[in-house]
Amino acid sequence: FILQSEMEISIKLKRLGEPVGETLLGKKVYIMGFGNIGIDLAKRLRPFNVRILATKRSWTSNLLDSCQPNGDFARSQNNIDDLVDEKGGPESILKFAKEADIVVVCLLLNSETAGIVNEKFISSMKKGSLLVNIARGGLLDYKAVAHHLESGHLGGLGIDVAWTEPFDPDDKILAFQNVILTPHVAGVTEYSYRAMAKVVGDTALQLHAGVPLTEVEFVN
Repeated sequence: FILQSEMEISIKLKRLGEPVGETLLGKKVYIMGFGNIGIDLAKRLRPFNVRILATKRSWTSNLLDSCQPNGDFARSQNNIDDLVDEKGGPESILKFAKEADIVVVCLLLNSETAGIVNEKFISSMKKGSLLVNIARGGLLDYKAVAHHLESGHLGGLGIDVAWTEPFDPDDKILAFQNVILTPHVAGVTEYSYRAMAKVVGDTALQLHAGVPLTEVEFVN
């Protein structure tokens, strides 16, 4: 993380080439939950020459289902091996946490995954590694995250989702300089709203016609 305050200091002092940032090049990124979002994340990370570790409950297919720019789901012909360097299941979670420089949580939230990023998980992570949650706030154990930020074990936290929303602006986690929080806006774009409106409209027409629903997935 390059802190905004460091940027401001460099500008005020007219320093060029400071502060020195980090690169993704050569890093190990663990994608925890390799569904459609995890797949698209891996596609975007690949050009940075990272090593990608990923876990999911079942790797029954080597073909990828991914959301295409036109809003339709299409079957990609890319082999999953082109995106993932090491695959694992639930038994690999702590192993991958230990190896990764960056952990990105992309899981569904349910009774099995609630609080899965807990004290044991974060303790397994490398000292100084980064934790990113783009899924649901309840996947992270609040006390464990706060503890490891205070101890310095976590190098940084990036979250677009929180334990309670809207997030308390006085929460102690926001006091840490290595925490970046956005208010659940990662998917809030003009395009995404148009796409959601289309899904709602298409689903209403399918319900009215009494035909099978093609754009709704029941996950819980």
